Amino acid sequence: MKKVFAIVLSIIMTMSVMLGCSNDKKETPPASQQTKTVQSAETVSNQQSAANQKNEKIKVKDKQEKKQYGQQQGANQSQPAPDSTAKVAVEKGKAYTDKDHVAAYIHVYKTLPPNYITKGQANKLGWKTKGTLDKVAPGKSIGGDRFGNYEKILPDKPGRTWKECDIDYVRGNRNAKRICFSNDGLIYYSGSHYRDFERLY
Repeated sequence: MKKVFAIVLSIIMTMSVMLGCSNDKKETPPASQQTKTVQSAETVSNQQSAANQKNEKIKVKDKQEKKQYGQQQGANQSQPAPDSTAKVAVEKGKAYTDKDHVAAYIHVYKTLPPNYITKGQANKLGWKTKGTLDKVAPGKSIGGDRFGNYEKILPDKPGRTWKECDIDYVRGNRNAKRICFSNDGLIYYSGSHYRDFERLY
């Protein structure tokens, strides 16, 4: 009886050992599968690292662009806005008689071109006695005298004064074209001897 019990016990133990070993084999993956798993984990880790680096680069680039934009905005704010540019190019000290260039000259240099003289200056040269301006002052035009603006056709406010000048005068009698300009930068043109005006600046 003891022998039978010993045999049965040894059979049970042998079978349990065999079953345990077979379970271990099933649970332990082969080496190649383990390698693949490790490689997959490393690949995922590398991809995450690359993505993080890319995100960091994008953040740095965004910061740099924002900084540059801020610097540009600051520069724009620190510089005073220039006057609106003249519609045509003019050169200081050069003579002009047409509407566009005379207006641009006044706008840029705050004075008339040098070919303009006042009525008083022309009279001293004999303008009233000799007739037309070109006879006493060739190449000159009348300009720089006060314009009263008595009819208030032009904008009026306390402290604002106006001056006038002839436009397109070359020789002979003066025509009806005038520019009127104020001491605070307004410039108007009239082609009808002050009946109506067009703002130029």
